[in-house]
Amino acid sequence: MSQVRVLGPADRDRFIALAEQEPVVNVFADYRARLTNLDERWLGGQVWGRFDGEELVAGCHLGANLVPVQCTPDDVGAFVEVALRRRSSVGTIVGPSDVVTSLWSLVESRWARPREVRMCQPHLEIAHVPTVAAATDVRPTTQRDLEVLYPACVAMYTEEVGVSPENDAGGGDLYRARVQQLIGRGWSMASFDDRGVVFKAEVACVTPYAAQVQGVWVRPDRRGEGLAVSGMSAVVAHVLGSGMAPVVSLYVNEWNSAARAAYARVGFEQTATFATLMF
Repeated sequence: MSQVRVLGPADRDRFIALAEQEPVVNVFADYRARLTNLDERWLGGQVWGRFDGEELVAGCHLGANLVPVQCTPDDVGAFVEVALRRRSSVGTIVGPSDVVTSLWSLVESRWARPREVRMCQPHLEIAHVPTVAAATDVRPTTQRDLEVLYPACVAMYTEEVGVSPENDAGGGDLYRARVQQLIGRGWSMASFDDRGVVFKAEVACVTPYAAQVQGVWVRPDRRGEGLAVSGMSAVVAHVLGSGMAPVVSLYVNEWNSAARAAYARVGFEQTATFATLMF
């Protein structure tokens, strides 16, 4: 008998076991479950599960990000109504492309029109130290770097997403706090010159199985020098060498040929295809 219900702290371990069926692809949901214990007060949303008898067979993270977990295109139908109830709080829908496509086909007529649709985003992984030379000046940032680093983070976000994070209700306070949090965890890495940040990237989430990188950015006047290759080589070497995680992953827009070429030179390989809808 199939059942769909909200998950809570008592379901933490079996939800993590579900995510661990594809631990690198599901790193975000796995990380969120470990961080919050599926407690709604800390999630800022809910996680729902579909059960076949007593077995949890599919899940859906519903917060600022709607993320299907181990769903087939057929599974997502079970989460349509709960997703629609929370659509006003969802900023992005992201996950494997075929699953996101299926979900969107079921809710599109009752959801707001997306601001951005990115239906083909290669999901990349690397599990070895790159053979290309790592930039020696890329290092973990500290709170002393914040005033120089923060404008680069805003520039990257605006360039990638199409709107400034400072347009949010908090006037950028929440985004600034997020940058500070990443620095505090040792998840922010960058290089600098006398004009500011040259290269930067952050680790967004970490589990025992993977670390997912986001926010890769090279200052426009320094692009074309191969800094993304050497910078990402340094990031991967740091994550793997420090024992932070055994695999580094990220996903990239299909049309960003320069970034895809850089990641390929570092040694990343495609293992899945993601899709993202932004609202």
